[in-house]
Amino acid sequence: MPPIVELHDIHKIYHMGDVEVHALSGVTMTINEGDYVAIMGASGSGKSTMLNLLGCLDRPTSGAYFLGGEDVSRLDDDALSEIRCSKIGFIFQSYNLIQQLSVIDNIEISLYYRGWSERDSKKRAEELAAAVGLSDRLNHRPAELSGGQQQRVAIARSLASDPLILLGDEPTGNLDSRTGQEILRMLDGLHQSGKTIIIVTHDDHVAAHCERIIHLADGCIESEREGKA
Repeated sequence: MPPIVELHDIHKIYHMGDVEVHALSGVTMTINEGDYVAIMGASGSGKSTMLNLLGCLDRPTSGAYFLGGEDVSRLDDDALSEIRCSKIGFIFQSYNLIQQLSVIDNIEISLYYRGWSERDSKKRAEELAAAVGLSDRLNHRPAELSGGQQQRVAIARSLASDPLILLGDEPTGNLDSRTGQEILRMLDGLHQSGKTIIIVTHDDHVAAHCERIIHLADGCIESEREGKA
């Protein structure tokens, strides 16, 4: 079985006037099914660029990115949009929920756009809401929820299409320490169920939950060590 994620000699260069900024410089990395990975680094290390590339929000300048065995490096915008919708579950620091929609609508909206029937998408959303402990909040809107509850909605939404990878961007960054630990325990449980999880974080306590901790520096992989997972 091929790895879930393969990066081969990835370079990302941004042009700022006459200046070239090398955000990633020859990154090669493999992530297997079921891995639990933290990507860390100081500001300017390249971790945000790595997040954008892994999430198919951007393309590398050179090199190849295989996701689930498919080279997604050179796909056009429409194809990348489909990849993001079907193969990647996003969990953002700021939740990125649609404020006008209820909990159940936020969870099922991606399924609706993928062509699921109303009945099937609602059933799937109800199951996921129950899995994250929000069965009694289905008709609440984000403003009526705590930060932890909003992140639970975001996690449920990320699972809707049964993606190949879950990609977290500082998933506990807006939460107090107790609530953050609750979210991390939920992610730990998803890992134990077999999900492949990649978290971009600056927080050592978050990274310690992962099996692998990859440090970036100056656009390169500086080191890798084991976590506690």
